Amino acid sequence: MPQVATPMPQVSVENPDESFIYKPGRKRLALLINNVKFDRESLLRRGAEKDEERMEFLLKELGYEVVKHRDLSGEEMDRAVRDFSKREEHAASDSTFVVIMSHGKRDAILGVHRDSCHPNPDVFHIDKMYNHLNTKGCPGLRNKPKVILIQACRGDENGHVWMSDGMQDDSAAIESDDMEHKEKDFISLLSCTPDTKSYRDVEKGTFFVQYLVEEFNTHAHKDHVEELFTKVMRRFEKFPRQMVCKDRTTLSRHFYLFPGL
Repeated sequence: MPQVATPMPQVSVENPDESFIYKPGRKRLALLINNVKFDRESLLRRGAEKDEERMEFLLKELGYEVVKHRDLSGEEMDRAVRDFSKREEHAASDSTFVVIMSHGKRDAILGVHRDSCHPNPDVFHIDKMYNHLNTKGCPGLRNKPKVILIQACRGDENGHVWMSDGMQDDSAAIESDDMEHKEKDFISLLSCTPDTKSYRDVEKGTFFVQYLVEEFNTHAHKDHVEELFTKVMRRFEKFPRQMVCKDRTTLSRHFYLFPGL
């Protein structure tokens, strides 16, 4: 698997008004949740193991220690994110990544016990993730970039050729405290726009993860994260069934990852 290119000397973050400052001795943590096997066999996400392998490799190359979970219910996902937000290492960190890959619907990630015929919806609402990681829920990440990556369907619109990460039968506003922002320094990339499906090759994994890893491997040494997201979006311009979506972005400065430092 290709490694992330090393930093370019021309990248400068000398102006604190424009970029987040690189923190020597940083301790970076990332959370990776991948739901592959569901109670309903028809929901098996074939190829999702490749996504997990690629994403874990990328995060480690970017200098993050990866906290990994597999096949969680909605309640377990909520607990995993909440526990992650309480980790003491965040105080010495300069940023974090949270990656969740599963089936989904517009505003929620589906747990592995999901069944449209069951009264328990078994979902993890995306709003809860922001609540756990915001200034109040995770003070250790206050004023630090929080990168959210979600690979999941957000609706049921058809027209698919490959398998999709959604069930075929089946934005919250930014809040703030009086004295300081409650939800700040988030940047999120979702695998598709609202009400649409996200596609996955059963052998190679999702196109979203494939393209994201390729762009980060090639350009993370010189481009800030928002520009990297734009490059991923461009990869989908000729793929009319799916378009990735930047969402709920509250970064006020550029965030350079500086892999290898």
